[in-house]
Amino acid sequence: MSVPLIQQVRVGAYVLGKRINGEARYPLVLMLEPLFRCNLACAGCGKIDYPEEILNERLSVAECIKAAEECGAPMVSIPGGEPLIHPEMPEIVAELIKRKKFVYLCSNALLLKKKIDQYKPSPYLTFSIHLDGLEEEHDHSVSQKGVFKRAVEAIKLAKDKGFRVNVNATVFSNHAPERLAAFFDYATDELGVNAITISPGYSYERAPDQQHFLSRQQTKSLFRDVFRRGKSKKWRFSQSTLFLDFLAGNQEYHCTPWGNPTRNVFGWQKPCYLIGEGYVDSFRELMETTNWDSYGTGKYAKCANCMVHCGYEPTAVNDTLRRPLHALRVKLGGVRTEGPMAPDIALDKARPAEYVFDLHVQKKLAEVRARQAESKAAKERGGKPSTNVA
Repeated sequence: MSVPLIQQVRVGAYVLGKRINGEARYPLVLMLEPLFRCNLACAGCGKIDYPEEILNERLSVAECIKAAEECGAPMVSIPGGEPLIHPEMPEIVAELIKRKKFVYLCSNALLLKKKIDQYKPSPYLTFSIHLDGLEEEHDHSVSQKGVFKRAVEAIKLAKDKGFRVNVNATVFSNHAPERLAAFFDYATDELGVNAITISPGYSYERAPDQQHFLSRQQTKSLFRDVFRRGKSKKWRFSQSTLFLDFLAGNQEYHCTPWGNPTRNVFGWQKPCYLIGEGYVDSFRELMETTNWDSYGTGKYAKCANCMVHCGYEPTAVNDTLRRPLHALRVKLGGVRTEGPMAPDIALDKARPAEYVFDLHVQKKLAEVRARQAESKAAKERGGKPSTNVA
């Protein structure tokens, strides 16, 4: 089963409860980003372009647990950076599982063989391994040869030890549909992963490679071509059928940016995992002070081509509950790959992009350096250094 039954039941009950209570905005998945440091430098990644002082920052166990409890989402995805670098990651995962959170621990798998015995198999834990296609495509995506083979070796080891394992694939314009379909075959049939998480890449403004991000039309055409090749296949995806149908251009959705709120070393990131345009100290402040209506495709230039799962999967989940019979028809009949596509969102009224990355970095640097100076002064006085890392 691509998603455990216990997870389907608990998440479904959570969403239904929110809807019955009339809550229009609620989180589905907490994106818990406890560090930015990574042992790869992927050309399409805009997450590691920070000074050393910030790359050395870590969220503590207590901060991670507080974030999960503040947010209340039933699922916690732990991306990065590379989370396995964090020395307290096993404790963070164990504490989240203790609180019955469904944890997706994201990793490029380079450290998994070394660290896997620090974790225990659980229906609440899934290793989500970064694998952007077959060997040629993946090694090109991560800008380093040999990573695909090491990731595959780690996936097989984790499966042998009884862990749930997903692969997390990001798609760019240089992915050929026949190769992507072959990758889905490989992941499902040969690797035997529990599920595939698939998404077009988001055009991070500071990513080194700006030439291979997909437009929305390219995304829809590519996924129609891929899904057409998989009509008779048993591919397993971790996402809702309606999100996959959206990728193929059959649903006219607006994103739900509060569905996957992000907590990282800066604080709670406004408005979403993909765009950092402000940070606040609490989840409540994030929800109450973010101008949600100013973000999304058609509203903001940075969102123009976004069809990424962290914004649109919550929309598809809500639509599944709103139109269960429609969702069932799509599931039984498969994603439509022929005929007209749903109308796309007009972009002509979107507000211009604002570039505030450097402002936030300088503010954080000032905080880090002030703390370091305080720690140094305390040591010289014989006192205790500051331990706050957020």
